[in-house]
Amino acid sequence: MKSPLIEGIDFYYNGDGYMVFTEKYHLDRGHCCGNGCKHCPFEYEKVPAEKREKLLARRREEQQ
Repeated sequence: MKSPLIEGIDFYYNGDGYMVFTEKYHLDRGHCCGNGCKHCPFEYEKVPAEKREKLLARRREEQQ
């Protein structure tokens, strides 16, 4: 049986009201789902190449 998700640990709501999964949630799940999630710790490995490159570029810009 899965544990219930905990707000602030597994997810948070962004300014638009969308649920955003945290890096911890993704690590617990153990794989990239291919949706291009904001906190994907797997370098978007299952996202199609063109979209993956855009997401990685955006992540690099945000880290600067």
